[in-house]
Amino acid sequence: MDGQDVSGAQCVIFDFDYTLADSSEGVIECANYALRRLGLPTASDDAIRHTIGMSLPRTLTALAGDEHSGHGDEFMRLFIERADEALHDTIALFEFVPSLVDTLTAHGITLGIVSSKFRRRIERVLLRDGLAGRFAVIVGGEDVEELKPDPTGLLRAVDMLSTTKERCLYVGDSVTDAETARRAGMRFVAALSGVTERDAFAEYEPAMMLECAGELPGALGIGVV
Repeated sequence: MDGQDVSGAQCVIFDFDYTLADSSEGVIECANYALRRLGLPTASDDAIRHTIGMSLPRTLTALAGDEHSGHGDEFMRLFIERADEALHDTIALFEFVPSLVDTLTAHGITLGIVSSKFRRRIERVLLRDGLAGRFAVIVGGEDVEELKPDPTGLLRAVDMLSTTKERCLYVGDSVTDAETARRAGMRFVAALSGVTERDAFAEYEPAMMLECAGELPGALGIGVV
């Protein structure tokens, strides 16, 4: 754990993919489905994992090259088409999430989620795993015109929580999340549970750097309930 003072944090807002859950199996399937339908070569599992959290048009150019940017909308349509059939059952919350939620809320900390993933998918996973209603606000990809690192979704969550950004922490696993927090003027906690290496976060000066979000209560000096 590294970093700055995190006292006064009354709300914790989380990214979803690789921060609270592993969606990689389904994302790999959906991305390669869309690539095949576009007549493009499929991508390696590792390459696709590194795109998780990007917008779908950006995912296409990361996997197939900038010369295919004109197919971004069709890639997105095809990805969503397959995701509506296959993604939900392959999303697995990390084992620490129920305890994390219980501990933070028991100590009066309000929780939220801001993700590029569709809110309806997140809500469905939380309902499946008995955590429906435990997050006071969820802002998903369908709720904003611009995805992260645009800070609109994060600032909207702060407004919906009727708080200030100075009283919030944003927890995420990628430099996209770190840049989102920086643009929002919010303290950032880096979770090393994704594919981003520790050194990549250095320029963002995170308030804390944790192996996973499950370490947050201990880092805040909060005991397990």
